Amino acid sequence: MDRAASCRRAARDAVADVEPPRLHDVIGDTLDGASMTPGVLTLESAAAIDPTADLDLEATANQAAGVQLIYEGLRLTRRLAHDEPWTRTGGGTATETDGAGELDADADADIDTGVDSDTQTESDLAILAADILVARGFYLLARTEAAGKAVRTVQAFGRDQTLRDDAESDTDQETLDANLERDVLELAVLAGAAAVDSTPTPALIAIANDVADAVGTEFPPASACLPAIGPVEADGGTTGTAGALGDGESESALEAADESKSVPEPEPEPEAEPETEADTDSDTETDTAPNDGIQTDRATSATDP
Repeated sequence: MDRAASCRRAARDAVADVEPPRLHDVIGDTLDGASMTPGVLTLESAAAIDPTADLDLEATANQAAGVQLIYEGLRLTRRLAHDEPWTRTGGGTATETDGAGELDADADADIDTGVDSDTQTESDLAILAADILVARGFYLLARTEAAGKAVRTVQAFGRDQTLRDDAESDTDQETLDANLERDVLELAVLAGAAAVDSTPTPALIAIANDVADAVGTEFPPASACLPAIGPVEADGGTTGTAGALGDGESESALEAADESKSVPEPEPEPEAEPETEADTDSDTETDTAPNDGIQTDRATSATDP
């Protein structure tokens, strides 16, 4: 797919200056072997709302790359967290003691953790690569309306992985793991809409949720799991394929973000009491309450969670 190639190229460009070369190669290999489903959904969401978005694919691809980089970094982190190479033990001893049960500081250099040195190095590079991927993704989305959702996605990932440690069944663990793919697909439709100065429609959110239900914790190639998305009307209606997936309300974090931007109705102003001479002398404050009958928008910067 042309969109997949554009997204992969933009993601590679965003990390082109990473050094040393061995770390750069780890990141490059990660992106080369990745499904571009999150990035492609970002591009298709933008094009569904504004068909002219494909005319400036390079600009939109930067936001798609931001989504893709964040996902790849978190996915790599998840893999390392589930199978920590630093804690594996082999035939050697993990520690050496002085005979009294205390760690012998002089023997530190001879301690055999059972982890091959090459494996240790590769694992260290992998965790560094994960940090860089997420950081570069944040950089690409920092000045967009998707930045807040990107922050919430990372926060939710951390909570889910913490809860996973105490999960009672494999099914519970898989459900918690799959929340990452769901959140990233929601981030993709939000970033795509933001790229064309719009907001995600319920139909696009429904598509993200349907794809998340189908893929679980592993994205296949974008061409295998993303439906053909037709034009989407800005008011939430649809034309073409997107409408077939429904335009009902979604209980996703995207709606929670929209609700956080709402302005509460002002409290009714109490009836003023007759002014006395004492009040006139002592009260030097203005008698107009803040937001008195005036709708003012609360701060809704891109990074407002």
